[in-house]
Amino acid sequence: MTDRYTLTKHRARATEMFLQDAAADDVQERLIEVNRAFTEPAIVTGFPGFWSKRLPDAKIVEDAETLDLEENAHDLVIHALSLHWADDPIGQLVQCRRALKPDGLLIATLFAGQTLHELRSSMAEAETATMGGLSPRVLPMGEVRDLGGLLQRAGFALPVADMMPLNASYETAFHLMRDLRAMGETNAMLARSKSFTPQSLFSHAAMTYHQAFELPDGRVPATFEIATLTGWAPADSQPKPLRPGSAKQSLAEALGTQETRLSSSDD
Repeated sequence: MTDRYTLTKHRARATEMFLQDAAADDVQERLIEVNRAFTEPAIVTGFPGFWSKRLPDAKIVEDAETLDLEENAHDLVIHALSLHWADDPIGQLVQCRRALKPDGLLIATLFAGQTLHELRSSMAEAETATMGGLSPRVLPMGEVRDLGGLLQRAGFALPVADMMPLNASYETAFHLMRDLRAMGETNAMLARSKSFTPQSLFSHAAMTYHQAFELPDGRVPATFEIATLTGWAPADSQPKPLRPGSAKQSLAEALGTQETRLSSSDD
């Protein structure tokens, strides 16, 4: 799905890091809430310079297909706002789990949900109108209910997935496109069109964007949603669910109500 060579080129010219900042702030707040000292952290990222400054004691690992992580070596792994570019996200999570010691913590962030839905719909309408069809331009975005399942499939205990919405506004759609380029987040899909894209397509998309989404002040909104996945490497010390039928008190007793059994005719 991803052209890694092109993605690396895009990231190399990145200068705008406000979304990386937002993700890093959120990760650090979560670590404070965990209230545990992590002494052997690792960060998987496509922006090593940025994350090495935010967490200077962590091992920095490129988000390649095969992660440079030693098995059972870390008590914390952060997969930092790059999982949306992975061809095999479950494989990335499995590698992170294997790198964690028992009861080690994973925090993975990625763009998901309604991220850039305004731009996606405007580009689709413009491309259909001017070129008679569609080509891959924006990554497919996972929904939070599906992303939580990735953690379970990767073997994590106590999995949690949640979404952080971020709303920005721009003078025009062209200013948004310029910002995406400065973030290193422009189209690096392997199936993208390699032919020349006429300026008329972008002009049509910008016009459509304004017509559909313009704010009262004349600017246009841009939606970003950062999904955060947290899970723990399995350990014997973690709480385990009770076996079905092992409860010693019924729900009715706990609530102080009377239990009523249904007869076969009521079923």
